[in-house]
Amino acid sequence: MEKDLYRSKQVIFFILPAMFFFLAFNTYPILKALQMSFYQWNILMPSESEFIGFDNYLQAMKDPVFWTSLKNSIIYTTVTVPSQMVLGLFVAVLLDQSIKGKAFFRTLYYLPVITSWVVVSLLFKYLFNSQAGLINYILKDFLHIIPSYINWLQEPGTALAVIMLLGIWKGVGWSMVIFLAALQNIPEDLKEAATIDGASPIHFFFKVTLPLLKPTIAFISIMLIIGGFNVFISVLLITGGGPLQKTEVLLTYMYNQGFGNLNFGYGAALSYILGAIIFIISAVQMKIFNKPVDM
Repeated sequence: MEKDLYRSKQVIFFILPAMFFFLAFNTYPILKALQMSFYQWNILMPSESEFIGFDNYLQAMKDPVFWTSLKNSIIYTTVTVPSQMVLGLFVAVLLDQSIKGKAFFRTLYYLPVITSWVVVSLLFKYLFNSQAGLINYILKDFLHIIPSYINWLQEPGTALAVIMLLGIWKGVGWSMVIFLAALQNIPEDLKEAATIDGASPIHFFFKVTLPLLKPTIAFISIMLIIGGFNVFISVLLITGGGPLQKTEVLLTYMYNQGFGNLNFGYGAALSYILGAIIFIISAVQMKIFNKPVDM
């Protein structure tokens, strides 16, 4: 009994520092943001903040910029998530074959994932610059495909397309690694049995591989959707939410409200609206994917 008590104290001793940091830098800010969302928060004198109830949440429902940022977040997620998953699975299937230089190609595809968001965002901003950008130079001056330079980052449609292209390019490697690990866990006897039965590689992929990858697909899709709705650095550095706030996403709008306009109450309310959206989407996905695998 005394030995078990001593062991418990040892465990608590090692857990307490991590628990302290978790409560101080995770739980407390979340609860504080919830409190702020119900106030017209005074950052200089918090004790004089005015309680306004759900007004910040109601303001979001009437705010056209909020709806624009929500629409852009949905568009970004809808385009980038399937693209990353399809391309990641395609590359994973290729790398699952017996080919030379497999380790090199894995590193090559994964390299964008570990590259700094700041660095690649500034790189894409240069590449798609309307005057001195490399893309315009190649299309107009080298290939002569377009008659004049395209204002990639000055038009909402093309600017959002550039941001989505960056998101896809940077995320394919992550999906590839997860899919590749799942592919390598498929039992070899299934492949041998399918070969003996005369199943073609395509038939085996759709009838056996994809059903077995269902839990992996669920995990990747949930993580990518969360990441899609949390896109921030690329938008902030490439367009800043412009032109005229037409490329705002939820996180940049939340950031601009909180730290740009010092409207911390409204920014906190936006953060909880975003959290609710992600929670609902994730719950629906879990329900859809939480079914037995049929083959």
